[in-house]
Amino acid sequence: MTIVELSPFSVLVPLIASGVCALLPGRRWPWLLTFAAALASAVIAAVTLPAAMTAPLSYAFGNWEPPIGIEYRIDAANAFVALLVAAVAAVILPWARASVDHEVPERQGPFYALFLLAFAGLMGITLTGDAFNVFVFLEISSLSTYALIAHGQDRRALLAAFRYLIMGTVGATFLLIGIGFLYMMTGTLNMADLAERLPELRDTATVKAALAFIIVGMGLKLALLPLHLWLPNAYTYAPSFISVFLAATATKVALYVMLRFTFTVFAPDYSFIALPLALVLMALAVAGMVAGSWVAIYQSNIKRMLAYSSVAQVGYMVLGVSLVSVTGLTAGLLHLFNHALMKAALFMALGVVAYQVGSVRIEAFRGLGKQMPWTLTAFSLAGVSLIGLPPTAGFISKWYLISAAVEAGHGWLVALIVITSMMALIYIWRVVEAAWFQQPPEGAATVPEAPFRLVFPVWVLVAANFYFGIDTRLNVGGATAAAQALLGGVTGGAQ
Repeated sequence: MTIVELSPFSVLVPLIASGVCALLPGRRWPWLLTFAAALASAVIAAVTLPAAMTAPLSYAFGNWEPPIGIEYRIDAANAFVALLVAAVAAVILPWARASVDHEVPERQGPFYALFLLAFAGLMGITLTGDAFNVFVFLEISSLSTYALIAHGQDRRALLAAFRYLIMGTVGATFLLIGIGFLYMMTGTLNMADLAERLPELRDTATVKAALAFIIVGMGLKLALLPLHLWLPNAYTYAPSFISVFLAATATKVALYVMLRFTFTVFAPDYSFIALPLALVLMALAVAGMVAGSWVAIYQSNIKRMLAYSSVAQVGYMVLGVSLVSVTGLTAGLLHLFNHALMKAALFMALGVVAYQVGSVRIEAFRGLGKQMPWTLTAFSLAGVSLIGLPPTAGFISKWYLISAAVEAGHGWLVALIVITSMMALIYIWRVVEAAWFQQPPEGAATVPEAPFRLVFPVWVLVAANFYFGIDTRLNVGGATAAAQALLGGVTGGAQ
C-alpha cells in the first residue's frame, strides 16, 4: 500500500472506531480503542508529511477522477496541520483516562465515540480537497463537540454547549452559503478546480460575497474577536479532557480552512490586494490580542483565563497571516503549532489540579506549589512558553512574528507584540504567585501530588515546548513549507 492509498485511513480509522466504541462496555475497552485509533492516525500523518512536503498527494475516491469525484489532496500545509491534530490526540489520551474516569464515570463508550467523531471530523476537514466536504466534516466535528461539552460536571456546561451550538450553526451556515455561491458561479466544488475557474469571475458580486461569507463563518469557528463569545464558556465548563483537545486543535483547524480558501481557492492577490481583507484581519487580530489579554488578567477561574488567552493567541496567528508574506504566514502557522503545545500543557495541568482539588479557581491555588510541586512547576514552565521567553517554542513563533512585522515595515506591531506578551506575564504570574508565594487557607486539608499517570503526560508536553524552542526543524521547517505551499511555492508574498 502506497502512502497516497494509506492517507485516507487517518480519517477512516477513528470514524469506524467511533461506531464500535459506542457499543463497548465499561471503561477500559472504549479508552483502549480510542487510543489505538488516535495513535494509528498519528502514525499515518507522520508518514504522510515528508511525502507531502516533496509534492502534493491526491487520492481519488471510488476511482472517480477529480474534479468530478471527491479527492483528498494533501500538501505541506494540511499535512502539517493533520500531524498536529493527530499527535495531540495521541499524546493526551493516556492522560485522559484518569481524568475522564473522574469527570465522566458512566457511559464512557458513547463519550469516547463522540470524541472519535470530533477527531475524525477535524482530520477530514484538514485533508479533503472538496469544499462541500469541508462543511460535512465540520458538522461531524461540531455536533459531536457540542455533546462532549455538555458532559461537563457543572450544570452550566449545558448552557455553554447550547450557546456554542447556536453560534456554531450560524458559522457553518455562513460557510455553506459561501460554498453555495462558489458552486453557483463555477459548477464545481473541487478546491483545485475552483482555483482555476475563479480568476475570470473575480469581479462579480457573488464571488466577493462568497469570500465574505466564508471569512465570517470560519472567523466564528476560529473565535476571532468579536466572534469569540462561544469560546470562554465552552473551554471553562467542558470536561478537562475536552478542554485540552479543543484548545489545542479546533481553532487551529478553523484557521487552516480560512487559509486554504483565501490563499488557494481565491489566491492571495485577490483576497488580500484586490480586496481589503489584510487590513480587516490585522485590525481584528490586534483587537483580539489586546482585549483577550486584558480580560484574561481579571479572571478568577483559571480555565476562563486561559480561554481568553486563546482569543489573544488567535490574534497572533491571524496577525501573521494579515502580513501576507512567507515570513508572516510562517509565523502564523508556527504559532498555530506552538500554541497547541502550550495550551495543551496548561489545560492538562489545570485538569490535574481539578482532579486533586476539585476547583480551578485562583483561590484554590494558594500554597499549592509546595503540595503539588510537579504539577505546578509544569504549569509555570508551560506559562513561560505562552509568554514567549527563550528557549521555548513560544519564543520562536513570536520571534518570527516580530521579524515579519519588521520586514513589512510595521514597527508599531513589534511594540504591540511585546506589550501583549507582558500582559500574558501578568496573568500567568497571578497563578504562580498564588501557588508558590501564598499560604494555604487556614484549616485547608493537605493536598497530595497527583498520580504519576496524570503528571507524566503533562511533562511530556512541557518538554515538547522546550524541545521545539531549541530544535526547530519540525515546527519551523513544517511551517515554512506550509507557507510556501499556500503561497504557491514562492519565496516572497504579496506586500
